[in-house]
Amino acid sequence: MSGLSLDATQLDRYSRHIIMDEVGAEGQQALLDARVLVIGAGGLGAPVIEYLAAAGVGTIGIADDDAVERSNLQRQVIHGDDDVGRPKVESAADFVRELNPDIDVETHAVRVEPDNAASLVAEYDFVVDASDNFRTRYLVNDVCTLSGTPFSHGAIYKFEGQVTTFTTDGPCYRCLFPEAPPEGMVADCATTGVLGVLPGTVGCIQATETVKSIIGVGEVLEGRMLFYDAMDMSFEEVEYRRNPDCPVCGEDPIDSIEDVEYTESSCAVRAD
Repeated sequence: MSGLSLDATQLDRYSRHIIMDEVGAEGQQALLDARVLVIGAGGLGAPVIEYLAAAGVGTIGIADDDAVERSNLQRQVIHGDDDVGRPKVESAADFVRELNPDIDVETHAVRVEPDNAASLVAEYDFVVDASDNFRTRYLVNDVCTLSGTPFSHGAIYKFEGQVTTFTTDGPCYRCLFPEAPPEGMVADCATTGVLGVLPGTVGCIQATETVKSIIGVGEVLEGRMLFYDAMDMSFEEVEYRRNPDCPVCGEDPIDSIEDVEYTESSCAVRAD
């Protein structure tokens, strides 16, 4: 932390944080000093980016190689009709700067791949996985776990969502899901659709986990997967543990992601 240096405008902007015993000026300064990478500026990434910016997370990196489509606007609330056709990272960055001039936005108009994931993650304190495919999820897990970078995972499907947080002390995504489902087993929202407000709920939980992690208050969803069903408005929590045989966080982990074959249908660790 660089020390308390909140000016009068910041004291006003973040006053509802500062008066909380659990946050205070120190917690707000920690947020302003934090660097968070959000992977994906779509349905989940939109509310994450919005609320992290409003909360005063000082540097937000946004990684996405997609452009805004009109069909996105039903749920991706940081983009507008005038943004159709623009790179999502540019639209998202403009939204953040308009919302909170305190925030430094770092745009990465790239798809997160094995050849750039480690260098991207290395620049940040916390990562939010707001991606929409298994290949990226396993890649983010492996890079973050091997580098000791905490991260939040979220996923949505039609009326359902799930959230968990991975820390340096707990199990990883591969402990929970050792293998990716067969290709085509889980359809994307372009095929099945998604309730427009669903990613707002799930993304807000991811943003909450991020803020709590930065400030160091409360308990995050380490070793707990929170399932949300919007159809009957219910939440269910399932606990999971570290797998000692996990190839990434177990007793004999791999040395680097070069030991993994990243395809959408397997993301399997190569045998020795």
